[in-house]
Amino acid sequence: MSMDERVKLKLLGKNQEDLKIISAYLQDSILIVKDIVFLKQNRTFIMIVNRFMWEDVEKGVFRQNKRIRCAVKFEEVIKVESKNINQKNKNKPLECLAIKCSSIFEETYKIKIFFAGNSIITIISEVIEVALHDLGKPWNVKHIPIHKI
Repeated sequence: MSMDERVKLKLLGKNQEDLKIISAYLQDSILIVKDIVFLKQNRTFIMIVNRFMWEDVEKGVFRQNKRIRCAVKFEEVIKVESKNINQKNKNKPLECLAIKCSSIFEETYKIKIFFAGNSIITIISEVIEVALHDLGKPWNVKHIPIHKI
C-alpha cells in the first residue's frame, strides 16, 4: 500500500455520532456551487470538496498543510433546500463550517450543512447514510484555516 493510499480517508456515517466525526473532518473544506448535485431519482446528494487535512496538522509541527479532493455522499434523500446560496453563480466558493443533524419525525432526519456567510444546505433524509471518500492525491497549501472565537 503506497503512502498516498494510506492517507486517504474513507468514512461511513450511520448515526448522529458518526455525523459529528464527518463534520469535524469536513470543517474548513472549500467547494464551489457547481460541485454540489442532488440526484432526485437516485435520492442521492453529492458534494465534491477540497478538504483541509486537519489529521495531518495534528501529527506534528513540521508537516506541510494539505488539502485533498473529497466526495461526500448522502443516501435516501427526500428533499434538499438551500439558504443564501445563489445556484446560478456556479463558481461561487463556499466554506464548510459544520454539519448538524436532528430527528424531525420518526425515521426522518434533518441534516444541515453550515457554510461561512450564513449559507445553509438542508437535507431531509429517511436514514443517516453518509460516505466520505478522499479522491486523488493531496497537495500542499500555504495557509492553515484560522477561526476567531
